[in-house]
Amino acid sequence: MSQLTIKSLLFLFLGLSCIKGFSQDKTNENIPAVWDLATCLQYARKNNIQLKTLRLTTASTKQDKLLAKSALLPDLYGSASQSFNHYNLNTNGSTNAINSSGAYGLSSAWTLYKGGYLQTDIKQKGLAVQSANYAVLTSENDITLQITQAYLNILVDKESIIYNQDLVKTSIAQLGQTQNRFNAGSAAKKDVAQFQAQLAGDRYNLTAAENAERQDKIALKQLLQLPATNDFDVVKPDTVISDQPIPNLQTVQQYALQNRPEIKNAELGVRISGYDLDKAKSGYLPTLTLGAGIGTSYAHDPTYNAFRQFDNNFYQQAGLTLSVPVFTKRQNKTNVAKAKIEIEQAELALENSKTTLALTTEKAYITAQNSQNQFISAIEQLKYNTEVYRIASQELKIGAVNLVNFYQQRNLYVQAMQSYIQAKYNAALAARIYEFYLGIPIKL
Repeated sequence: MSQLTIKSLLFLFLGLSCIKGFSQDKTNENIPAVWDLATCLQYARKNNIQLKTLRLTTASTKQDKLLAKSALLPDLYGSASQSFNHYNLNTNGSTNAINSSGAYGLSSAWTLYKGGYLQTDIKQKGLAVQSANYAVLTSENDITLQITQAYLNILVDKESIIYNQDLVKTSIAQLGQTQNRFNAGSAAKKDVAQFQAQLAGDRYNLTAAENAERQDKIALKQLLQLPATNDFDVVKPDTVISDQPIPNLQTVQQYALQNRPEIKNAELGVRISGYDLDKAKSGYLPTLTLGAGIGTSYAHDPTYNAFRQFDNNFYQQAGLTLSVPVFTKRQNKTNVAKAKIEIEQAELALENSKTTLALTTEKAYITAQNSQNQFISAIEQLKYNTEVYRIASQELKIGAVNLVNFYQQRNLYVQAMQSYIQAKYNAALAARIYEFYLGIPIKL
């Protein structure tokens, strides 16, 4: 291979690499590195594959509706046939000839009456479109709750990291103080070893908190279906409201039962099944069809002009066909019976959806109440344990504390801080999930 060819291939490869890199940059340039909750929810509604799939299902049901409407119109088909025959003109086979013939026509059929089946089918397909839209809304609600949970998990991790970082700094300072006292002869080597163990434990907990944040970020990226190579972080709000008033349960349940998409969809299921019954009953009624057609034909004849044949053979026909079901081998009776069963199944599904939603909202109400009460208790617990730990830390500085008592107070403070962080975000999440059933968008 010549040097010129090698250089050409090299430049081509570099050019394609640049184009590919530019394409990737263009793909990711609109994806932010830091996300707030509103951006996460908006992005998921637009890009989530499950939602896209459901929207395609909606588009498919719209096509079914258009097809049902088109069934009211007449159809039109064209037909054409052409044939060629080879045969011998003389009996001795000395002369060959090719003969041709053809036929051409148009035909149409128009269903004038089908027992109300066509109009009923249009109405049913229209409800199917609405049902598909409600399925999209139901999935959006589920994804909204999942993303909110994942987002708040990351916020919990971030606070845990901050507080574990503070514990590490405090442990380093306490180890330094104890080391100085040991050097001065006022502390035992065991005391130094205990603070070294405490520092190692705090660093381990800090690493665990950092790993938890990484894992929760991956979980959120999976929900958003972001590329694995994207830098990703979330915005930590200035304040998280965890003690807002909780709406009345009866008000939330009443609104949810009247407006939630899963209930609307179940109600449509009953109506759709009712149309199935109407369509099944139409099988007992006659069908009236109007048919029409035109056509012509010719056959090769040396003594007769083909165009004259087209004119002489031209025909037109129109007629009505009435089809009356007399005996259908129980098909119509079976269709009606099965349609009635489907109605009962749809009614049971609606009842089950209402019961499930009522219990879900009640559970959300209880969870919100308990979470707020736990948050209030966690505040009090942290308040007193912080003060006791502060006093123990001051006594440690002057060497006036028993290390066993100090570690006991420190552990109580750590547990109280962990409980406070978890309770704060649990209360915020529970309240927003409960309000979500009242139609209030989730915000932090």
